[in-house]
Amino acid sequence: MKKITIAIDGYSSTGKSTIAKQLAKALGYVYVDTGAMYRAVTLYAIRKGFVSETTEDFDSLIAALPNINLKFVHNEELGFSEMYLNDENIEKEIRTLAVSSQVSKVAAIKEVRTKLVEMQKAMGKEKGIVMDGRDIGSVVFPDAEFKVFMTASPETRAHRRYKELLDRGDDVTYDEVLKNVRSRDYIDSNRKESPLILAEDAIEFDNSDMGLIEQFERMHNYALRIIEKQ
Repeated sequence: MKKITIAIDGYSSTGKSTIAKQLAKALGYVYVDTGAMYRAVTLYAIRKGFVSETTEDFDSLIAALPNINLKFVHNEELGFSEMYLNDENIEKEIRTLAVSSQVSKVAAIKEVRTKLVEMQKAMGKEKGIVMDGRDIGSVVFPDAEFKVFMTASPETRAHRRYKELLDRGDDVTYDEVLKNVRSRDYIDSNRKESPLILAEDAIEFDNSDMGLIEQFERMHNYALRIIEKQ
């Protein structure tokens, strides 16, 4: 059976990574979480003092990009790949609200996007890949056979993210998370470099009132129909 490329874009906290992992596992495809890559660069920038609530030293970050080495390492026990920054497992640290509050700014930097998009395109040369992010269908894989744009109300997404952070043990408030969601929506949709857009040939998928099982079944059926037509 011929393999395809599946591009999943959409707003933050819409469950892109969850559905992408499920699809990749069901189809025997490779899964790539591009959001983790941007979060890794953001964590690096935070650690170096290049970005914070009061600092935006993007020139220093751009100059340091050659020093940033990213890779995904498969964790057999967990059943999925984790993000490594310069050989350090940072999977847990990149999921914090501290990183979330800065990642959209870092992801808007042209030089950062250029570096990561090149890496992403190389990963998908052989097809048989499920990749999620903000510009996968519009920039990274404009010829992807199956494109999805996931959305849900800001309040729904904030509740999901808030619960996830509480379950991790993070000390956050719902209002903080909602503010972060809305801020990221604005920056992602209005940035100059590769803004978050609905590609003309993408399926818009609003999961505000859907459970995980229904989401997966719908998406899986879509994918199978497209694969059968190849």
